[in-house]
Amino acid sequence: MMEPSTAYVFYMPYEIKRKQTRQIRVGNVHIGGTAPISVQSMTNTHTQDIPATIAQIQRLQQAGCEIVRVAVPDREAASAIRAIKKGISIPLIADIHFDYTLAIAAAEAGADGLRINPGNIGSKHKIRAVVDAASANGIPIRIGVNAGSLEKDILKAHGGITPEALVESAMRQLDLMASFGFSNLKLALKSSNVFQTVSAYRMLSSKTDFPLHVGITEAGGLYGGIVKSALGIGMLLAEGIGDTLRVSLTRDPVEEVRVGFEILKALGIRQRGPEIISCPTCGRCEIDLFSLAEAAERELMTRNTPIKIAIMGCAVNGPGEARAADIGIAGGKGVGILFKHGRVVKKFPQEQLLSELLRAVDAYEKSDNRKNQ
Repeated sequence: MMEPSTAYVFYMPYEIKRKQTRQIRVGNVHIGGTAPISVQSMTNTHTQDIPATIAQIQRLQQAGCEIVRVAVPDREAASAIRAIKKGISIPLIADIHFDYTLAIAAAEAGADGLRINPGNIGSKHKIRAVVDAASANGIPIRIGVNAGSLEKDILKAHGGITPEALVESAMRQLDLMASFGFSNLKLALKSSNVFQTVSAYRMLSSKTDFPLHVGITEAGGLYGGIVKSALGIGMLLAEGIGDTLRVSLTRDPVEEVRVGFEILKALGIRQRGPEIISCPTCGRCEIDLFSLAEAAERELMTRNTPIKIAIMGCAVNGPGEARAADIGIAGGKGVGILFKHGRVVKKFPQEQLLSELLRAVDAYEKSDNRKNQ
């Protein structure tokens, strides 16, 4: 006879208790406190190429990106910020390394925030000049500690890159900013090592209430980058650590935004756009489910309405296996079906699977909009 303790498994909802941090504002986006966890990305265009940079940011906006960062390697890039800002509708952060005067120029050109790296920005008086520029323009600074560019004395004291070394670098900068009377800040500690990053954020979160920007830096290509980011960012968010995030991928930055929202969605933190469930396929599948699922994802990636969609490869078992879906499609033997909550509501030629799905999503969104009016 089976023991009662192993006969049934009951699902217990997991409640994420987010740490309450100070709230700051980047442009029109609030970070920290009770503000939603925002999703960021960074352009990979040459910032000096204003049309290309604007075009990429507009694509990021359509995908849901809420804050964007641009590299500022020289004066031309800093000056380009003024023109770029006119063509976009989300806050823009200037990413600065080595030359503190570029941070000043970017602030004066209209950047909504600055990111500086304490490992290479320079001496105390240079940081003071950056702080003065941020104060004068009413914009925040992100102290972005990176494992690849820690201060030499900190590396020596800790015998290399460690979570403690990352935290010491951040705390040193916080103390310096406090001596300047500046507190319009957020912090990031990033390494390409998942556990090193997670450990560092846990330590830092216990020491300060400044908002935290979380992510795994240099995470890699699509597969490795998604896995490392989902693990690292996911662990931190599940523990209530993190106020804004960026997924770093060696890919089109639009993919970073998609993955960021999928992480938030999987944790039940934010619901933006469709959640697509689809079967992994088996020998019963009689349609090109891979292409169908990819096409549906492309068509639906810019939608905002939360809806659960099922794309199944078996018209016999598919609807029953996807009862939790709001709407779904399945096909086989030349016939496509549309179903809602596991019940078949329409049959049609298999070639119309995608068009029927999109039509059903449109109808769902219109109905949802009427409910919210």
